[in-house]
Amino acid sequence: MTSGSATKRARAEITAHAAADQAANKSATRRRRIVRWSIGGVATIAAVAVGTAALLSAAPEESAATRTAPGFTLPASDGSTVSLSDYQGEPVLLYFNEGAGCDACILQMAAIEDDPGYADAGIKVLPIVMNTADQINSDRERLEVDAPFLLDDGTVSDAYGTLGTGMHEGLPGHGFVLIDADGNQVWQGDYPSMWIEPAELLKIVTQEL
Repeated sequence: MTSGSATKRARAEITAHAAADQAANKSATRRRRIVRWSIGGVATIAAVAVGTAALLSAAPEESAATRTAPGFTLPASDGSTVSLSDYQGEPVLLYFNEGAGCDACILQMAAIEDDPGYADAGIKVLPIVMNTADQINSDRERLEVDAPFLLDDGTVSDAYGTLGTGMHEGLPGHGFVLIDADGNQVWQGDYPSMWIEPAELLKIVTQEL
């Protein structure tokens, strides 16, 4: 092996190790943020207004009613366009949330991204918010979430019955809708506490498929 080849190989190995370290550090940082929020987040949100206390302590609401999932096409915060039909033949988990200004909502997506079980199960998670790209990207980038968010004007959130299920009447709450590989909505869960552990959520949805 020539000295030039050896140098290139060494540089490639250093670059690969650096990329792996950067990814590990990013994941660790997100986990620390999630832990900090999960410890004090509910109390912080409840302190914003006394009236939210009952909502935040409410039990999750789940439904196993089955119907054909309403189709949609939405712009995404990365400039692309996403249709539900793009995922025909594979299960999809829609994540409706309050979006910009709700760190708990963004950190929920970060925690889901850090759980490899969703990819292993072949489940695509699509976060949906009623924001502009600039609004959600600011929070998404700050909290280091990779997935683009789908930008709804309220039509899709309304079609899936998620409006007013959280703290704001005109916004979706913190909830999930599971669509199976045949395009049927087979489960819906709303979480007023603004959090569900990704492993617990994955267990629920895999049992419903």
